[in-house]
Amino acid sequence: MESVKKIIESIKTFFLEVRAETKKVSFPAKDETIGTTAVVLVLVSIATIYMWILDVALSEMIARILP
Repeated sequence: MESVKKIIESIKTFFLEVRAETKKVSFPAKDETIGTTAVVLVLVSIATIYMWILDVALSEMIARILP
């Protein structure tokens, strides 16, 4: 029974510490979030186009080698 009390107390302590740490977090402003999201979308689009071009080129090369 004593171990159950220790477990409950440790869980309670854990959540109190999580709450205290969450108050220390600084979240980005709306403008910063939008700007960062735009950069990510542009870079993902560029990477996607690059991979598509590479895939088409390699597929053509393989098709010519293996008729």
